[in-house]
Amino acid sequence: MEYSHVSTVGLRNVKLLTGIPEERIADVAARCTWRHFSPGQMIVLRNSSDKDVHFVVSGRVRVTSFSASGRQVTFRDEPPGETLGDLAAIDGQPRSADVLALDAVLVASMEPQAFRALIRAEPIVNERVLLRLAALVRMLSERVIELSTLGVQNRIHAELLRLARASAGPNTCARINPAPKHSDVASQVSTYREQVTREISALIRQGLAVKEGGALVLLDVPRLERMVAEVRREA
Repeated sequence: MEYSHVSTVGLRNVKLLTGIPEERIADVAARCTWRHFSPGQMIVLRNSSDKDVHFVVSGRVRVTSFSASGRQVTFRDEPPGETLGDLAAIDGQPRSADVLALDAVLVASMEPQAFRALIRAEPIVNERVLLRLAALVRMLSERVIELSTLGVQNRIHAELLRLARASAGPNTCARINPAPKHSDVASQVSTYREQVTREISALIRQGLAVKEGGALVLLDVPRLERMVAEVRREA
């Protein structure tokens, strides 16, 4: 659903725009189209010709892709404040992935010409775009290495560690809340939900994890890290 109103307040929390002058924020807000998406609704379609950049003002989204047979491969989940679609805005090529709303999502969408003008006008935005793209390349490189060298068990462990690093707990344990859906983990590491269920159950039996309410608690993060590191060294 499209809205005509603008909001500088929402854009102040977008990481790419943090700290730029207020008049620039107001200009960006005026140049954006504001849209609400319901949970499960597609925001971006892979291979579409749309080139807009989307600022996620509220809600979480999933960057994913679907094969011809309908199998889902998930790249990452993004929280509010992230930016989507900058690759197509920069190189003019079709979309490289689908983006799905996980919650009720509000996005502010900017045309590619306006986005490139913003990059030229604000050096800090330019630098953040470069750092974001560099981080994306590093993350995807790590994922390719894992898929090429690690077995399913260790890929699942590595994905749980990624989720653990995003949580706010002591170094030795991490609370992942809510607990990840087994189907979501499976789509991240290219396996099946049943395999994820077996591996998480094995971690619980080994005393490395426990379920608490709706959360999954990793009780010995350093040990899990060593388990993954040892396999990586042997690969």
